[in-house]
Amino acid sequence: MGGLLSLARFIDRMNEIIGRGVSWLILIAIFISAGNATVRKVLNTSSNAWLELQWYLFGAAFLFAAAYTLKQNEHIRIDIVYGLFSRRVQHWIDLFGHVVFLMPFVLLMLFYLGPYVERSWMMGEVSTNSGGLIIWPAKALLLVGFFLLALQGVSEIVKKIAVMRGIIPDPTPFVSAHEAAEREGELLAGEVHGSEVKK
Repeated sequence: MGGLLSLARFIDRMNEIIGRGVSWLILIAIFISAGNATVRKVLNTSSNAWLELQWYLFGAAFLFAAAYTLKQNEHIRIDIVYGLFSRRVQHWIDLFGHVVFLMPFVLLMLFYLGPYVERSWMMGEVSTNSGGLIIWPAKALLLVGFFLLALQGVSEIVKKIAVMRGIIPDPTPFVSAHEAAEREGELLAGEVHGSEVKK
């Protein structure tokens, strides 16, 4: 189990670096969008390449951050039901979800995306829009994004089994929306009280 946990730590670290790094792509996309809108209004000209570059960047940020989102346990879940169960049952629900739903889905996507990207690359596929960009890099983003998500799925399964066996502490303890709101309220109250004391 030690080797698997080392692998999980490596995957976690890699996806954390990638997930935090791609957040800058959103800022770049905003600048491109603003610049493109300004040029279109002022000079009455534009380019489909700039428009497509925006969605390339947004797509890359979304796809490459998916694995990081899973690592942070920030994916969508019905917490109102999930929160009714004991933490041990929640672990079983998570493990079942990763093994039965997440992994088959991402592996199926990888199986189909490999030939899909290769075919696009071999054809030198380009956008049907005038002046648009080449298409295969956008399709490759899908492949890489799902590959990172598959790796993170492996990491989550390994960590979940280790937590359930008592080998490691729970890296993402469940906090219900109600508890999170209470903690935030207490934190804000403490800050307000602290600022009043300083006065």
